Amino acid sequence: MELELFFPSVSFLLFLLSKSSPPGDGSDPDAGRRWEMVENQIISRGIRDSSVIQAMLKVPRQEFVPREHRQAAYNDNPVPIGRGVTVSQPYIVALMTELLRPVPGMKVLEVGTGSGYQSAVLVETGCELYTIEILEDIAERARKILDDLGYSGIRYKIGDGYEGWEEHAPFDGIIVTAAPGHIPRKLVEQLKPYGRIIIPVGEENQELLLIEKTEEGIVTKRITSVRFVPMTGEPEKE
Repeated sequence: MELELFFPSVSFLLFLLSKSSPPGDGSDPDAGRRWEMVENQIISRGIRDSSVIQAMLKVPRQEFVPREHRQAAYNDNPVPIGRGVTVSQPYIVALMTELLRPVPGMKVLEVGTGSGYQSAVLVETGCELYTIEILEDIAERARKILDDLGYSGIRYKIGDGYEGWEEHAPFDGIIVTAAPGHIPRKLVEQLKPYGRIIIPVGEENQELLLIEKTEEGIVTKRITSVRFVPMTGEPEKE
């Protein structure tokens, strides 16, 4: 039986936000921008999971973007980091994380480490994170940032996301941050019963999908239209 989740009201979330107001001593000059981002881009669009909101308030997004783009770190759009890779739009990061239904100790596979920002948000919600990136230089950059920020315990792999990470499967949840043309079969196979995959799928027209492994089989739900970078690697032939 699936647990019924409680999501707090908007008024409670705004109260929570008020208790997380940016410090007045200037120790974190970007705290105010994070506060505004969460209020205007996250809560206002329907994100209700308090652990996700707290994570978005805490993770210093500006550290994951190149210096020349730091002024745009909290804008309502993706930010390029090179090699065709981007830091996803804040709302999309929050939405995908909430759809995963993270809880402390949850074993999560992230396909596409990218900048490392989504990784940090998942760790802040208490997830036990395994993350794969196919581009070695991008993976090394993300790992250095995450290490410097104190995000320990993450397991990293350089490899093809289509293959997943079989030796550590099964996973409670899988989150994919690049778009394949179809749902990778091996990722579904590496998901635990009652687990969830959050994945953008498509080429020209992409959709964010929620895939659940239920007693009745695999259930797929369309969430919204999205635009992600394509997943690289070797897709299996369907």
